[in-house]
Amino acid sequence: MENSAPLTRTTALLFAAACGCAVANVYYAQPLLNTMGKDLHIAPGAVGIIVTITQTGYGLGLLLLLPLGDLLNRRRLIITQLLLAVAALVLVACAPTPLLFFAGMATVGLLAVVTQTLVAYAATLAVTAERGRITGLVTSGVVLGILLARTISGTLADIAGWRAVYLFSAALMLLTAITLFKVLPQEDPGKTAATYPKLLLSVFRLFAEEPILRVRAMLAMFIFAAFSVLWTSLVLPLSAAPYHFSHTTIGMFGLIGVAGALGAARAGQLADRGRGQWTTGIALILLLLSWLPISFTPYSIWALITGIILLDLAIQAVHVTNQSMIYNIRPESRNRLVAGYMLCYSVGSGIGSIAATTTYAHAGWTGVCILGAAISALGLISWAVTMPGTAAKVITLLSSK
Repeated sequence: MENSAPLTRTTALLFAAACGCAVANVYYAQPLLNTMGKDLHIAPGAVGIIVTITQTGYGLGLLLLLPLGDLLNRRRLIITQLLLAVAALVLVACAPTPLLFFAGMATVGLLAVVTQTLVAYAATLAVTAERGRITGLVTSGVVLGILLARTISGTLADIAGWRAVYLFSAALMLLTAITLFKVLPQEDPGKTAATYPKLLLSVFRLFAEEPILRVRAMLAMFIFAAFSVLWTSLVLPLSAAPYHFSHTTIGMFGLIGVAGALGAARAGQLADRGRGQWTTGIALILLLLSWLPISFTPYSIWALITGIILLDLAIQAVHVTNQSMIYNIRPESRNRLVAGYMLCYSVGSGIGSIAATTTYAHAGWTGVCILGAAISALGLISWAVTMPGTAAKVITLLSSK
């Protein structure tokens, strides 16, 4: 059921800030993998498992928790998940053994799905004509959270150690919970009458019934696998010769991708105008091309910066377009649609993370770039197969310039 009270820009910005704080928990570890691995006695070639475990928890949260937004009061659900996330973050910060650390990271990932509950809630409150724009605005907060997570964690780790990062996040999540408790709008009580087991099964039924969801979820799997290939492995060459960068410096590279946040908002506006397919095709081509400058990382930081800008812009443009398109399918099932879509996102991220560090251990940075380009090419091919008419037009347009 659509909400009759439209979402104001101020409230949308608050949603964006809350999303950024919540999603950052999944990405704080990326520039800290070497330090965490040494502290917890994890082999260098296997440190990607830290990100994979977090993404696995996130995937379970998408399947088990996110659909609850179509059944329960979202306002209460959001506050409860934020408070539980505080406890999980404290566990990670204080974990004396690898087992407790992994349990804490999995739980942090599980509860980070509150981000998607907030995005779906914002889409419900937005009027139809502005849903793409609002989705883009809120998703921009998600993008900034992902990018700033690396900068914040790198800086804090250099000052006070990696455990301080998670204590800081626990305090930030508590503040976010208190703020949202005071300002989140009351929700229209209209909800699905399905039981929880039926609600979970309906996530998979939506995959069978909605071709747009299947296509867009598959694209999400490819683009976020490519995303994780870069950001999980980037710490390895930057912390080695000839650079030997600190955590702070490595974390600063996340700021370069702010262009992705700007692209996310613009992509939502294009989707509102019916240009989602064009945006997707062009962005996937940019994603594939981004790996060429990225491959020159050992020789040129400027090449890496160029590649990061292209990659983040392309991925966020596709991501926002995907969400804008699936939100318009079934308004009463938004949380379940997002659950199905983001489940594929999480699978892609988890596979990309472990594949990246394993590939780097055996084939170095060149192997990582070949892996990322191959995954990006698969995403472009899958789009071309499912959208042959649009693909032909885009290719013709590009070849004529």
